[in-house]
Amino acid sequence: MSGPFVYRVYWEDTDAGGVVYHARYLAFFERARSDWLLAHGFPQAVMRERENRVFVVRRADVHFVSPARLEDELAVTIAIEDLSAAALVFSQHMHRRADERLLATARVEAVCVTADRFVPARIPAALKQQLIIHQQEQKPVGT
Repeated sequence: MSGPFVYRVYWEDTDAGGVVYHARYLAFFERARSDWLLAHGFPQAVMRERENRVFVVRRADVHFVSPARLEDELAVTIAIEDLSAAALVFSQHMHRRADERLLATARVEAVCVTADRFVPARIPAALKQQLIIHQQEQKPVGT
């Protein structure tokens, strides 16, 4: 499941004009990545406790296209752009559900680290396998 994951915009997400505050886009993208992991059977709390692994964001590039507004329903999709032993790059898109207008895109680099010392570590094997499957499923047939 790569989404879309759907979230509603509340007052707390907006500025005085009812437009989503720029930093909140990162929160919606983060929520979708967390929900993606949950949907694939990899709750982050369990990964931290059992595997001593967490993900940290090394870089996030957001391109704002059109404003999201109070009470909009946002549809956030996720694709895996790149995958290595200890890191992955997500490509994410956010659309308004009502008119399917593209609102923002993000390219997020996440690194797997140990939860106790925050040093780079391999992505747990079961999760890595799921990431590989997802990456293969998102490629068009014939490529």
